[in-house]
Amino acid sequence: MKTIRTAVFCAIIPLFSLCAAAQNEKIPINEPDYNKPRLFENLPARIPVSIDDLNTIISAPVGRPASLKLSGESLIQFDGDVVSVASNAADRIQSVVLRSTNFNGARFTLSKIMQDDGSYSFVGRIISFQHGDLYELKKEAGGMVLVKRNYHELVNE
Repeated sequence: MKTIRTAVFCAIIPLFSLCAAAQNEKIPINEPDYNKPRLFENLPARIPVSIDDLNTIISAPVGRPASLKLSGESLIQFDGDVVSVASNAADRIQSVVLRSTNFNGARFTLSKIMQDDGSYSFVGRIISFQHGDLYELKKEAGGMVLVKRNYHELVNE
C-alpha cells in the first residue's frame, strides 16, 4: 500500500508543476515615457557658458541664491537656490546643487574636479525628472557648453 501511495504522489508532483502559472508572467520592464513635456523647448540646443559663472556657482554657500546665464542674446538665466554643497578633504572635488526657481522642478548639479596637473575640469547637468529634456555640460575648444539631450538617452527608468 505504501508503494502505491508513493507512486501516486510522485505522479502528481510533475502534474502540478506543469499546471503552475508562476513562470508565465512577463517581467515588468519600464518603458521610457517619450511623451514627457519639454522644459527647455524654447532654448537653443547648445548654450555657451562662462567658466567665471561656473566658479561663482561652485563657491556659493548653502541657502544662497545663484544664477547661471544660459543665453547671451535672449538673456535667459537659470536662477536657483543652493541646496547642497560638498567637497572632499583635499578639495580636489567640489560639488554644488541648485534648485531652480524659474524652471519648475529642474536641478543644476555642478562638480569641479582638480586634475593631477593642477588644472580643473567641470561636470554638470540641468535635469528635471518630470520632463523629457535636459542639458549636459561639455568641454569644447572654445570653453564650456551646455548641450541639450533627451531624458531617456541619459536615464534608464
